[in-house]
Amino acid sequence: MRRVSIVGVPGSGKTTIGRRLATSLGVPFVELDEIFHQPGWEDLPLDDFRSRVSDAVSTDEWVVDGNYSAVQDLVWQRAETVVWLDLPRRVVMRRVIMRTARRASTREELWNGNREPLSNFYRWDPQKNIVRWAWVKYPAYSDRYAAAIEDPLHAHIRFIRLRSAAEVDAFVARPSL
Repeated sequence: MRRVSIVGVPGSGKTTIGRRLATSLGVPFVELDEIFHQPGWEDLPLDDFRSRVSDAVSTDEWVVDGNYSAVQDLVWQRAETVVWLDLPRRVVMRRVIMRTARRASTREELWNGNREPLSNFYRWDPQKNIVRWAWVKYPAYSDRYAAAIEDPLHAHIRFIRLRSAAEVDAFVARPSL
């Protein structure tokens, strides 16, 4: 396994698992959020985003973490494996709430000087509230990746669907199985 895409709803553990897997495999780790979110939470223009992602996946070895449909074709054209972190909604929500609270309270820097805003707890718009986004979009992520597994366009990809923390831990401990 040398080119892996890690996908799942926010809070499912994509970055944590992606980093662990990249270290285990001895390959570069690419976090799509880090590329996309520019200083001040500005979005990288689409052409620039696609160009940077294309460069990142042009190498022979990597683990990419992220769900951006705008670049999924680039990543999945080269991916050998897609790991779908399909954890129960209650687990994902607990994680995204705890992670967001920790990041907001400690003012932890995420990417390019950006920090989690406290507004993630009171804004109703899912575009401005990662907790609400995870709740509202959970079914769409499930539908999207369930359909991708069945799509003949992705027949070249090995899909690994992990549905529990125990399955995730077992996979990371022995990714070749």
